Amino acid sequence: MHATWETLSGESTGPRQRVLWLSTWAFTLLFAVWLMYGVLGIKIRDELSLTPSQFDWLLATAILAGSLPRLHFGIWADRYGGRAIMLLLLLLVVIPTLWVSYASTYWELLVCAALFGLAGNAFTVGISWNSAWFPDQIKGTALGIFGAGNVGASLTKFLAPPLLAVIPAAGFAQGIIPGGWRFIPLVYALLLLLTAAAVWKLGPYPDRCPIRGRCGKNVYAPLLHLRVWRFSLYYVVVFGAYVALAAYLPKYYVDVYNLTLATAGYLTALFIFPASLLRPLGGWLSDRYGPRCVTYGVFLTMTGALTLICLPSHWFNPGVIGFTLLMFMIGCAMGIGKGSVYKYIPNYFPNDVGAVGGMVGMLGALGGFILPPLFGVLGRWLQSPQAAYLILLFLTLVSLMWLHGTVVRIKLQSQLHTLPQVIPLPTSLADRNKPSSGHP
Repeated sequence: MHATWETLSGESTGPRQRVLWLSTWAFTLLFAVWLMYGVLGIKIRDELSLTPSQFDWLLATAILAGSLPRLHFGIWADRYGGRAIMLLLLLLVVIPTLWVSYASTYWELLVCAALFGLAGNAFTVGISWNSAWFPDQIKGTALGIFGAGNVGASLTKFLAPPLLAVIPAAGFAQGIIPGGWRFIPLVYALLLLLTAAAVWKLGPYPDRCPIRGRCGKNVYAPLLHLRVWRFSLYYVVVFGAYVALAAYLPKYYVDVYNLTLATAGYLTALFIFPASLLRPLGGWLSDRYGPRCVTYGVFLTMTGALTLICLPSHWFNPGVIGFTLLMFMIGCAMGIGKGSVYKYIPNYFPNDVGAVGGMVGMLGALGGFILPPLFGVLGRWLQSPQAAYLILLFLTLVSLMWLHGTVVRIKLQSQLHTLPQVIPLPTSLADRNKPSSGHP
């Protein structure tokens, strides 16, 4: 019988369940704030007559602000507790989020992006917070449920249309409460304040702080392990590529299959939703079968699907339906893979989840920033749109080979360790290995 949340230990499950649901909602909201320019950007661009370069810098600034400091936010969460750092993060982004509603120049929006973009660091804070409260047997499931909060990327897409339909463009109270697209950041600012109040009131206290009292040198020491960089590559494949494809696929559908932007958005959603919502399944499978086995299956599935996509069209042309099905398969694999990769971290670094999770999350998010232009460059250089996915196929194959090589090495070391027990040593060697009795 598999252990349940209620039977794993004698401690009350109430505090850790509050940590899980508070952190998951906070992450969902902060993720929506982090990426809100991706949806509101069209309205902003048209209203302020921004150039394509200016618009790109708005998006890039928010993404980088939510990626580069992840390591430090993870360490702070381990040192001071996830409750305190999550509360700090929620309060930090309230003012710049509200400021977006009243900004009238490009430079104001750019400064806002640099400040509310910090919301993207909520991921490593929540990973650290949940890892500190959940036992190993169900930690993968808990981290998977929390990580599904990245579905917040779609929150603005669903929230904006109905609000824009009912809120007058002039706003209320003679413009004191803004209307149109400017009403959305105002709603987010209010939700951030309410969520901060909930975290402060309902979050368990005193919190758990795995590295409190440790010196800085010891905190950063785990980052020297090669496996941290291996996990980071895995996460670039399952998360960085997810972010990149979510941004790249609509344009691909329009350019290659001559679809409308609305249709392209719906078909892209068939990739986004499994890649977001299947993360808890990946965590649960990793709890039950181990992250190595699950990650193997993820990389094999992605390799097969990407190979078919990358084939020249005169060899294999899947058409729009076939391409969408293959992307759906890749989305399912990525969703499961995001859960399995982060199960590795508490297994190998139980006392350094914040630092290691921060590094892995930072590099994964940077992959989402770097991959889209690489897709475009490779497709134009090879004059084949499907060739753009060769870079992702290459990274997946490298990850699969590195994983397989690690497994082979571990098995070989295990066999060598048990060899003396299977094959008895010669008498002379056995006598030589006996402990000395103290006599000459």
